[in-house]
Amino acid sequence: MNSSDKFALTKLVKEKALELGFDICGIARPRVLSENLEVLKSWCSEGMNDRMDYLARNTEKRADPAEHMPEVRSIVVTGMSYNSPNKQKNKGVPIISRYAYGKRYQDVISKKLNDLLCFAERQNDEIKGQVFVDSKPLFEKAWAVEAGLGWQGKHSIIINTEIGSFFFIGILMLNIELDYDKHYGVDHCGTCRLCIDRCPTGAINDNRTIDTRKCISNLTIENRSPVAEELGPKFEKRVFGCDICQEICPWNRKAPVNNHLEYAISDEVANMTRSEWLSLTEEQFNMLFIESALSRVKYQNLRHNISVVLK
Repeated sequence: MNSSDKFALTKLVKEKALELGFDICGIARPRVLSENLEVLKSWCSEGMNDRMDYLARNTEKRADPAEHMPEVRSIVVTGMSYNSPNKQKNKGVPIISRYAYGKRYQDVISKKLNDLLCFAERQNDEIKGQVFVDSKPLFEKAWAVEAGLGWQGKHSIIINTEIGSFFFIGILMLNIELDYDKHYGVDHCGTCRLCIDRCPTGAINDNRTIDTRKCISNLTIENRSPVAEELGPKFEKRVFGCDICQEICPWNRKAPVNNHLEYAISDEVANMTRSEWLSLTEEQFNMLFIESALSRVKYQNLRHNISVVLK
């Protein structure tokens, strides 16, 4: 493929990504992310992955995209905002993370990336690709930086100057060389440490990693165990996930809200009162959250966590 054809195809792929509903899109040159691999190994050796043992496995595979697709030549990285304009309305209720307001992002983004792959294949019948949305061991955040979408904030989450940090990352590997974007080499956090100081459990380390043994998101989702009674008061009513470090970030104060209906909170959940949360039945839970990330937790654990954080 000559340079003009490569430029034209790159432009088409990025334009199609935006048309499909992604807010940002960049393209990275495949390489082994050895520096991220060393950080991961050190982090896991200190036990900061808590019960997420899978993070200590397949570490080499996380660093090398060719382990997933040997013929990979381009890594298309997309970002889709979940900064919904609608939020929970009542005070004193259990708070759920914004990412769980609507449908499971893996389902939404996988479909869009497969549509993007089909589009690319129609442009050139030699194109083949693979879609990744939290489906295999990959350094998604690192690839977002490689593709020029933003920098890793002190809370460890990728920040984009236009849409902030409330966005999901999706990856499409292609076997064809496109025009690569530059690695995002600027750190706009500066001396700010609002996220570190604001974290109620002190989970944010000074090296842009998280001690998940203290992290509210991990303890209410990935840990899979009921929240310890003594921790409840520190959670600030967060019962599934936590957005505190992102909400305090100056880059999110001016970030635009999205119009993605897939991630909008339903009126029924948005208007739930404290008493309705406390009396939530398993049938209601299944009905309200069947398509949400909340379906990942057991009903009984959620009920326990609600009672703990509302004390």
